[in-house]
Amino acid sequence: MNGIYILLTILLYFGMLLLVARLTGRHSDNDAFFRGNRRSPWYIVSFGMIGASLSGVTFVSVPGMVRGIDMTYMQTCFGFFIGYLIIAHVLLPLYYRLNLTSIYTYLGDRIGKHAYKTGASFFLLSKIIGAAARLYLVCLILQHYVFDAFHIPFAATVIGIVLLIWLYTRRSGIRTIVWTDSLQTLCLLLALGLILYEVSGQLNLDFPGLVHAIRENEHSRIFVFDDWHSKQNFFKQFFSGIFITIVMTGLDQDMMQKNLSCKNLHEAQKNMYCYGISFVPVNFLFLSLGILLLLFASQLNIPLPAAGDEILPLFAAEGHLGFAVLIFFTIGIIAAAFSSADSALTALTTSFCIDIAGISHLSGKEAERRRKLVHFCISVLFIGFILLFKAVNNKSVIDAIYTIASYTYGPLLGLFAFGLFTPMRPRDRFVPYIAIASPLLCYAIDRLVFTSTGYQFGYEMLMFNGFLTFMGLTCLSIKTKNYGNTQCRICSK
Repeated sequence: MNGIYILLTILLYFGMLLLVARLTGRHSDNDAFFRGNRRSPWYIVSFGMIGASLSGVTFVSVPGMVRGIDMTYMQTCFGFFIGYLIIAHVLLPLYYRLNLTSIYTYLGDRIGKHAYKTGASFFLLSKIIGAAARLYLVCLILQHYVFDAFHIPFAATVIGIVLLIWLYTRRSGIRTIVWTDSLQTLCLLLALGLILYEVSGQLNLDFPGLVHAIRENEHSRIFVFDDWHSKQNFFKQFFSGIFITIVMTGLDQDMMQKNLSCKNLHEAQKNMYCYGISFVPVNFLFLSLGILLLLFASQLNIPLPAAGDEILPLFAAEGHLGFAVLIFFTIGIIAAAFSSADSALTALTTSFCIDIAGISHLSGKEAERRRKLVHFCISVLFIGFILLFKAVNNKSVIDAIYTIASYTYGPLLGLFAFGLFTPMRPRDRFVPYIAIASPLLCYAIDRLVFTSTGYQFGYEMLMFNGFLTFMGLTCLSIKTKNYGNTQCRICSK
């Protein structure tokens, strides 16, 4: 019976999204799809980006993290905030000054064609893997608690969900996404608040009691300063959080596309400030929910699943917290999943059309036809990657996403850092080889160090990866004609 309620909730929610898409999709063109005609209100963009960043992975994985690593994820979240400030004052002014649609065209202007194509290609690979990992978790939960009862195969579940996302994004892209993401963020935050309220009620805790229970719990530890070998060491987590934000937001076409749909730089920066500030308390609430769920399980002697990702779904979907939480959980996880996947699909379409296919020079109708074809093909590719991720994943999904980011976003970090902070111009035709060699070398070093010393790299591998790319580009710049004759783009006005 619970499966039927979840299915009905999904259908009603999707109906709302289609209505929003219809209202915002009138008189749409490629500029509306790619940049929202530069008319998006900054506060709507900021609010919607919360849901796009959190995704279904945060909704499910972050509460489950508490059992294994306490609340130490907050150290990374503190780093996130610093990263957002850097984006607002370093990257956004550059993007607006150059009037970019795809942020990777900067690499073509600053370094060369091969660097441009390399940056866009690494984004496409990084984004489709990360987005597939996020949506995979949601599909897996829905499959287990809903569609298995109807004997529907997992592949059909994935196809159905991606098809729903394709339907409401195919016309107006980012112009629709800005508004649907805001609706979905609202649903996600309401769901989180109502689930917290219901769990607190089940534990008979008022607000002071709730604060005391969380503060005194053995899993309330946030900071780790004393263990340098731990992946949860403060300095590793904090600085990794800064660079994760820079690459997964500031160097990510998906997140920047929303910012570039704002009317001007000042509004885009206000959006980034508000968005960055809100990210810390929202994640703290998710971690607090994780502690409360562990308390509730201990109180009722409920056996917990081995995977942390399954703890919240266990309580919500199996009725331990009542019918209301079942509905809230369904709305929250679908809102989080859709808000992340729809913007990823739009950004992947934008990057491929502008950076790889080069449709900018085509006539309006032909460009729109190709954009729609690319949008559909990427949806199909999306399905393939989700099925592939299901076949190979055996760890926490949020950890998997950041691990993947350490390898695939590292070259992007190195390319942009080189372009922004040096006047050098490397031999462009060799740039792809550096970008490919860097993550491969990082993986080899990680294995060698772990075998020799027992030390295992965490998310700090992202910084090391970017550094190797940066140094490789520096080596390519030695004795070239253009060495020292180009001006640092970030300093030029």
